[in-house]
Amino acid sequence: QVQLGESGGGLVQAGGSLRLACAASGRFSSNYAMAWFRQAPGKEREFVAAIGSTNGNTVYANSVKGRFTISKDNAKNTVYLQMNSLEPEDTAVYYCAAKLGNVRVVSLQYNYWGQGTQVTVSS
Repeated sequence: QVQLGESGGGLVQAGGSLRLACAASGRFSSNYAMAWFRQAPGKEREFVAAIGSTNGNTVYANSVKGRFTISKDNAKNTVYLQMNSLEPEDTAVYYCAAKLGNVRVVSLQYNYWGQGTQVTVSS
């Protein structure tokens, strides 16, 4: 089993920044691709960004490209999401997810999930 725990959410004004962190534990290894998803009230969970296991390739949703950056620290088993130029539309619960193998943008293909962290952007 793999356990994931997110941190770093909070309330920020539009145009501000936040950095989310997701710490992995248990039977986690560098063979896992990691991703961030988000879910706003009344909406489906949507893909935000992902980072590959071996080559560290990154994939972003068009809505966050150029504003968000995903990165990882293999020594700490932690993945980060740096969020800049935040907009009220970014308000959601942000979830960290992990899967073996290549990155995917579909939530159903991820096996492990964190509990989520709330991000609220005020206008």
